[in-house]
Amino acid sequence: MDVLVAVDGSENCERAIRAAAEFSDRYDAALHVVHVSDSETTATERVIAHAERVLAAVDSDADVELDVIEMTLPTDREVAKELLDLVEHEGFDHVFMGHHGAGVVERAILGSAAEGVVRNATVPVTVVP
Repeated sequence: MDVLVAVDGSENCERAIRAAAEFSDRYDAALHVVHVSDSETTATERVIAHAERVLAAVDSDADVELDVIEMTLPTDREVAKELLDLVEHEGFDHVFMGHHGAGVVERAILGSAAEGVVRNATVPVTVVP
């Protein structure tokens, strides 16, 4: 089983990582972390490092291997569409997402991304508030 968690560096993202890590550990699933950004975003490394720190703090007994996926979002694409394409192309079995981002703009983007993924995904999606 392969689990995907979408991250943006927010507190809600931390809860999504924790939930995805616990799920992955319980069901012996591989955990993949994706950060989708526009071409002008330079925070990807910082966000991924944050995700790795959160995962390390989840549970020292958890045996979860982390695979990091970085995606640059073309300006004409929506985050939800990009994530859905990734899920379909890579064959992920479950998706975890936070509900809101860190700021007003991020909330609008990830909020609409979460809604778009939930409405159109062909696999289970867990949205963590």
